[in-house]
Order: sequence, then C-alpha cells, then structure tokens
Amino acid sequence: MTTAWEELTGQEAAIAALRDAAADPEAMTHSWLITGPPGSGRSNLAFAFATALLQGSSSGPDGDHAAAARTAAQVAARTHPDLAVLATDRVVITIEEVRQLVAQSQFSPSIAPYRVIIIEDADRMTERTSNVLLKALEEPPPRTVWVLCAPSAADLIPTIRSRVRVVRLRVPSVAEVAELLVRRDGIEPALAERAAREAQTHIGMALRLATDPEARERRARTLQLALGVQSVSGAVAAAEQLVAIATEDAKALTAERDEEERSAALRSLGLEPGATVPPALRASLRALEDDQKRRATRSVRDGIDRVLVDLMSLYRDLLMLQLGSGLELVNEAVRGDLELASRAGSAERSLAALDAIAVARRRIEGNTPPQLALEAMLITAAGRVPALGSAP
Repeated sequence: MTTAWEELTGQEAAIAALRDAAADPEAMTHSWLITGPPGSGRSNLAFAFATALLQGSSSGPDGDHAAAARTAAQVAARTHPDLAVLATDRVVITIEEVRQLVAQSQFSPSIAPYRVIIIEDADRMTERTSNVLLKALEEPPPRTVWVLCAPSAADLIPTIRSRVRVVRLRVPSVAEVAELLVRRDGIEPALAERAAREAQTHIGMALRLATDPEARERRARTLQLALGVQSVSGAVAAAEQLVAIATEDAKALTAERDEEERSAALRSLGLEPGATVPPALRASLRALEDDQKRRATRSVRDGIDRVLVDLMSLYRDLLMLQLGSGLELVNEAVRGDLELASRAGSAERSLAALDAIAVARRRIEGNTPPQLALEAMLITAAGRVPALGSAP
C-alpha cells in the first residue's frame, strides 16, 4: 500500500523522527513545529504525520489496510472528523481563527487515536494571536496533537518555541525533486529535471512548471524583460510588465479555486450555478467573495515575490559566469543569453542587482507599491544608479 510518506523526498531524517513518534504513544509529543524553506515539503510532511496518527494501528503491516486507505483519503480531502486545518491565504492569521481551533482542540477524538490540528504558515500569526495559541500548547488535552509549520523556529515567539518539538527539513536536491516528479506525477525526466532546477527545488513550483506551459512561458518572459533593461525608462516599462505577469500568474492560480468554491457554496444553499441568488442568501456569498478578494491580494503579493526569486536566480547565474565558477546554472535553458549578458556586464553589477532584489523584497513586505520597488531594483540592476545597499 502506498503511504503518505512516499509523497516526500529528501527528508529521511525528519520522516524517521515523525514515524517513530507516531508508532510509540509513550514517546509521543503533543506539540510539533515543522520548519524548512518554502517548497521543502513542510505541509506535506505535516499531513503525512497526521495520516499516520489518525490511522493508528491500522497502518501497520498487520493492520486493516482498507481502513488505513480510507483514513488517508479523508486526510487528503481534509474531511477526517478528527483533523482540523488552518491554512490562510491572507497576510495574517486572525485571532478568531485561532480561537476556533483552540476550542476544537478541547474535544476528544471521535474515531481516531488522536485529534490532530495543523496550522500551516504559523509565522503569519501576530504576537497577540500567538498568545491565544500558547495557552492551548501549555496544557493540551491528552489526545490532541498540534502540528505547526513555519519557515524557521525564529518566526514564532520564544514562548511557543519552548513548548514545541522542532523537526527541521533540509533543501532537497534538484535530482531528488526531479525523481519525485517522475515517480509520483509521471513527468518526462528531462522536463522534470528542468522544472526542478528552475523552481530551485521548490516542490510545488516545480510541479507547476512541469505541468503548466503558460507558467513556464511567464517565467521565461520575466527573465527576458530583466535582461532587456538598458535605461531608466526601460526599467520603468519592465517593472510594469513584471507586475502584470505576477498578476496573471496569481489569477491563474486562484480563478479555478474561486469558481469551485462559489459552485460549492451555491449547492450548499440549494442553488444551481448561474441561478439568481435570493436577497436573503446574498450575505453568505458576500462573505465568500470578501475572503476570495483577500486571497487574491495575498496571491498577487506572493506572485511578485516569485518574480523576484526568479530574478535572483538570473543574476546569480550571471555572477557565476562572470566569476568563471564552473557551477551549474539555474537557468541552463537560456545559457546563450546569459553568456552574452555576462560579457556586457560585470560581477560588481550582478552583486548590486542581488542586493537590490533583497531590498525590493523588504520594501514590498513593508507595503511599498510593488511597481515602485521593482523599478528601483531594475534601475540598479541596469547599472544606472549606485547600488541600493541596505536601504529600508
């Protein structure tokens, strides 16, 4: 029987720690924190752990394989009665969302050995919200297991860090991610290797690049726009187009999900898709639409950051060529263009561009309009002004 653990790659030590914990109730810890860089598989590992906990003895070699399979399917669909998940697409996790989870955590599990509560992107909690969670972590019910996910333990307040057992993920290699795409998703090996490399081993993004030609085309446009900047006016025009690319990418990610959610909401209200919504029911749909708008805002912001990460790989490759390092390029598919650009520029300019990207990311996080931050970054990358250094 295929297990949830097989959906992971390059994380043998972390998998072993969680499998051992799930198999030994006496050694079980009731508060966990899974950390690792974006795309390393934090959420996948959390759900694999949840599956093992909820399956209990049925997951063993002598267990009920049919029951284990049903539990795995319920976890995959997020419908298991003893699983609660908080995954936000907003900028922050609200205090009310955490309060609801804390209330759920007090109930005994209904059919499984444990009640499992997963908070993805736990780093999006404010200190006040974190303190609400802290009270639940200090005295968890005996059969409730909390699993938090965050890029780093430092992203959570110290009092929470002191009450969780930390499992750290490493960055998987290009070969490991490519092998996963081939084995799990049936991707052709050469495409899997290119997608894993260009995604910089971010598993979710690698899958998207491998399966979505439009996503690959948008990424290629991003690189070409940056390589084509030769003037201040060119930087301004390129920044506008990069924001448009990020917005397109965000819409592609959210449009299908938004429609599915709306259709499901209409069915739950007893309406067919496309039917006129009675005035008495419009408030329910308006709340969904408000949530979708907040998610769209976050998705565009994440899209801008993906653009900057792709540009970071571009200038990193230029720097490697200019220094004659001999290291593999992230953007091997456009090596010819990169070699031309590397000869036209300098290592100093590439370093300044990398610094400027770091500044742009901080500025956008601080609510600077993305287009202004991108304009400043591209002007520096083109060598038209001194490097921005560590400006706020």
